[in-house]
Amino acid sequence: MAEQFIIETKDLKKNFVSKVKGKKKIVEAVKGINLGVRKGEIYGFLGPNGAGKSTTQKMFATILLPTSGEARINGYDLVKQQQQIRQSIGYVSQSGGTDSMSTGIENLVLQAQLYGLDVMTAKKRAAEFIERFQMDSFADRVALSFSGGQKRRLDLALGMINHPQILLLDEPTAGLDPQSRAYLWEEIRKLKKNGITILLTTHYLDEADKLCNTVSIIDNGVIVASGAPDKLKSDIGADAILLEFADSQVAQGSKEMLEKEFQTNRIQVKGNTVLLYISGGDRALPSILRLLDTNSLEARSISMSKPSLDDVFFKYTGRKLREDDIG
Repeated sequence: MAEQFIIETKDLKKNFVSKVKGKKKIVEAVKGINLGVRKGEIYGFLGPNGAGKSTTQKMFATILLPTSGEARINGYDLVKQQQQIRQSIGYVSQSGGTDSMSTGIENLVLQAQLYGLDVMTAKKRAAEFIERFQMDSFADRVALSFSGGQKRRLDLALGMINHPQILLLDEPTAGLDPQSRAYLWEEIRKLKKNGITILLTTHYLDEADKLCNTVSIIDNGVIVASGAPDKLKSDIGADAILLEFADSQVAQGSKEMLEKEFQTNRIQVKGNTVLLYISGGDRALPSILRLLDTNSLEARSISMSKPSLDDVFFKYTGRKLREDDIG
């Protein structure tokens, strides 16, 4: 494997066994991931719940063993050198890892001791992160009393307590208010500036777009597209026009009519919506409206936008990410 990547995988897979009506069934959660994460970048997995994002993170964190394939984390083999990997990474799960009945200080000191630090050093390390993440006003309270934003600050501090080279963040801002999200985004950017490599999972389009140097769109256990957010969007190379109709039959008929009129196959249909990618969308829009009117087709709504990561997701999966049940 190439040494320029701090995280690299080759055909990494994870299967689970479930029982359906008393019969064993193999569930392929991750179907063969190939990726390379460069040192010092923020790398994002973008996709809906159930896509395989968290399962991949848990394999990187050595919580789950892969079914097959290869991976190296910070130069260490994922299967053979798990202890070395644990010493060089930090992991923050979506649910966090705090003891709700202990104070923030107690949580931090215990986490530091679990990494082998003596009590005195652990207390100094806890004080370092209380100051770093501005937790002075609440660190002496039990975690059960923390707000969502305060709890995520503590979770982030717990993940960083061992001064890791790689930080794994699973849905770091899920459920937070806008102010808390903005704070955590800034802290993640600071960590990158300090040379920390960050791999995060998210289903927030703006989070992936604004934070990540590289984004891999993952769906049904496979990476369907990967690259810098701006590059992924520019590859679409056109404006996106979304039309919503009364039913799927009208939508399909409109698709065929638009394909013929504009001599393009860059049109996708899902249910009662039609998504058309076309250069110069603002110039084409009046022609589309006239065409619909001439053929007595009425659109419930029409919108146009520059390509987004949601359009990239639609291009590769045939559906909008925001339409999925993302909790």
